[in-house]
Amino acid sequence: MLKEKRVLVGISGGIAAYKTPYLIRQLIKEGCSVKVVVSKNALQFVTLTTLTTLSQNPVYYDLFSQENNFSTEHISLAQWAEVFIIAPASANIIAKIACGICDDALSTSILAYNKDLFVAPAMNNVMYCAEATQHNLDTLKQRGAHIIEPTEGKLACGTDGKGRMEEPEKITQYLKDYYSSSTQSTPTLPLKDKTILITASGTQENIDPVRYIGNRSSGKMGFALANCAALLGAKVILVSGKTTLSVNHPNITLVPVVSAKEMFAQCQKYYANTDIAIMAAAVADYKPLHEQTSKIKKHSESLTLTLTPTKDILKSLGEQKKGQFLVGFALETDNEEANAIEKLQKKNLDLIVLNSLKDAGAGFETDTNKVTLIDSKGFKTFFALKSKDEVAKDIINKIIELL
Repeated sequence: MLKEKRVLVGISGGIAAYKTPYLIRQLIKEGCSVKVVVSKNALQFVTLTTLTTLSQNPVYYDLFSQENNFSTEHISLAQWAEVFIIAPASANIIAKIACGICDDALSTSILAYNKDLFVAPAMNNVMYCAEATQHNLDTLKQRGAHIIEPTEGKLACGTDGKGRMEEPEKITQYLKDYYSSSTQSTPTLPLKDKTILITASGTQENIDPVRYIGNRSSGKMGFALANCAALLGAKVILVSGKTTLSVNHPNITLVPVVSAKEMFAQCQKYYANTDIAIMAAAVADYKPLHEQTSKIKKHSESLTLTLTPTKDILKSLGEQKKGQFLVGFALETDNEEANAIEKLQKKNLDLIVLNSLKDAGAGFETDTNKVTLIDSKGFKTFFALKSKDEVAKDIINKIIELL
C-alpha cells in the first residue's frame, strides 16, 4: 500500500538518527519516492552523503542554502509529500511542533505540511515521561498526528526505560497497516468512525517505594482487542497498566498508567466521547490504606496491611452510560456463570466476557483463552479454547452483531 507514495522523512538530532538510513531503504524497497529534511543537529549523527545517496534526492538542511531548488523549499517539500514521518523525533522537535515554532529547515517544513503526519519519538526515558513531553504528544494527537510509540530497552545514556525509537521495519509496517486499512471499502471496516476505549493489563497499588499489590495480568487480551478493533477501522484509546507489550497500529493511542486511581482518571477522561468501552484490565479491588514513604524494614515475622477498596471503574462507567456499548470481564474460580450474570446486571453492562481459572490455558499470562459471552438479555455464546487474537475477534464480532 506504500507503492508510489511520496514520503518526506524528517530527522531531528538524536542518536537514533543512525536508524533512519535503514528506514529510508525500507521505504524505497516498498516503492516509495523519498526526500529528506533534517535539523542541523541531526547531521551530528548521520551524514548528508549517506542520506542523499540512499534517498536519491538532495537533502534539505538549511533554510538559506544556495543548494536549495526553491527559495521556499519548505513549502515545495510540504506540497510534494503525501506522507511525512519524523524519525527520530526528539523532545525538542515535538515541543516545536506542538507550539508551532519554525526556526530551521525541519520545523518550518512541518508547519507548512497539512497531510498525514507520523511521529516516532526517541529520547531518554525521563524526558519521554516528563509532563511537558506527554502534554506535547497529546497536543499532536489531538491535531491528528500519528504517534509511533517508542519501545523499552537499553538507552544511549546507559539506563533502561521507554524511549527507544521503534525499529525501521516496524515503522514501515506501521505505515503499511495504516494505508492498508484506510484504503479499504466501508463494508470491510464495520467500526470505521467508531471510537473504542479499552483497558488492559493489571494495576499496581504501592505498599512502599519498593513493594506493591498487583496481579499476573500480562495485558495480552486487551492488546489483542485493541489491534482487532483498529484493523476494523476503529479509533482505539488503549489505557494500559505496566506491560512489556507495545502497539503497532496507527489507529491505537496508548495511554500508560500504573495504579487503579490513574486508570480510573483516564477512563473518566475519554469515556464520554467513546462509542464502545471494553474493560479488559485486571484492576486491583483493594489498595493499602496508607502508602509508606520509606521502605518497610523486616522487624518481625509478620506484617499486617490494612486495605481499602479502589474506585470501581466499571460500575462508574455503567452509571454514566449514555448510549455507549459497555463490555466487562469476569475472571472467576467458583459459581462462574452466576457471578458473571450478577456483575453484568449490577454494573449496567451490555456484554460480559466470562472465563474461568479452572480452564486449562485460560486466564493470566497465557497466549490462549476460553470464554463465554453473555449479553444483557441473558443469551450465552460459548467458545472453545483459542488464541487470544482469535478470542478478540470473537468478542469484537459479537459487539458488532449486537450493535
